[in-house]
Amino acid sequence: MVNKLKLTKILDRFKEIKIAVIGDMMLDDYIIGSVDRISPEAPVPVVNVKSEKFVLGGAANVVNNLADLGAKIFSFGIIGDDSNGERLTNEFRRKNINSDGIVKAEDRPTIVKRRIIAHNQQLLRLDWEDRKDLTTAQEDMLIKNVKENIKEIDAIILSDYDKGVLTKRVVKEIIDLAKENNIIVTVDPKPKNAMNYIGATSMTPNMKEARECMGADPIGDVERLGKELKEKLKLDNLLLTRSEEGMSLFQDTVENIPTFAKEVYDVTGAGDTVISVFTLSAAAGASWYEAAKIANTAAGVVVGRMGTSTVTKEEILEFYERIYHEWK
Repeated sequence: MVNKLKLTKILDRFKEIKIAVIGDMMLDDYIIGSVDRISPEAPVPVVNVKSEKFVLGGAANVVNNLADLGAKIFSFGIIGDDSNGERLTNEFRRKNINSDGIVKAEDRPTIVKRRIIAHNQQLLRLDWEDRKDLTTAQEDMLIKNVKENIKEIDAIILSDYDKGVLTKRVVKEIIDLAKENNIIVTVDPKPKNAMNYIGATSMTPNMKEARECMGADPIGDVERLGKELKEKLKLDNLLLTRSEEGMSLFQDTVENIPTFAKEVYDVTGAGDTVISVFTLSAAAGASWYEAAKIANTAAGVVVGRMGTSTVTKEEILEFYERIYHEWK
């Protein structure tokens, strides 16, 4: 158990931590309206649009989570040379996020996921993306950008949405670079790329992702699954997120953390919050088990909101105190 004084110290240290986020940067576009009729042209609802908002998504949502927690962030990824790319980098600048490591590409668009929402229900999603792997020249630029900043960095998050940024070469060179500099590397993985992440410090898959990584029976033993995945990828630890069953942290032993949420409303971006808070807490002096409990608390806050969301230090402290009420 993290006592209140220690938790407060960990949260206060967030502002001193410098984290690199490398991965698939995106924008989430929400079109919000109401429906009161069906189109006469086709059997589909007609959405009367009331508002539209763009928020940072994918790896950019990890960046956003860290920024709202006060950390200093170095962002690395690929965007298109287009208006949506400008919108994304402008938002980074507004939040004082270092975006010098972002590479602009002429051969792919900035990734945008547009969600149509009415009466608190998502009706449709439209994606603009090109999922091909980076070119060798783009890999060179991305790796060069990370190397130029590595001495400034306390931890690295690899945020993989399988959109082509985290290639096998990029990941291997980043993990090797981190090891040379004694830097934590945590991974939010996509199962098809799991073997790229051998030797990382930690990984935060959900149950579906973990089973796909191992090719395991969907109703198999959870403890065996986590231990075998940790061993297969030569990780220091593994944080397995298990929806309503909470989280399991695999180190030399297995420690289970029950889930807590005010109300599960929307899980969009919850994985981004988990890896952000988990990594930031560990870099700020928490043990991995303490970091997992703090991340579990943060996730319990964000799933109670619609759409991609972030959490503040004050919300973490307040909710942690409520759910782990016996301070020691």
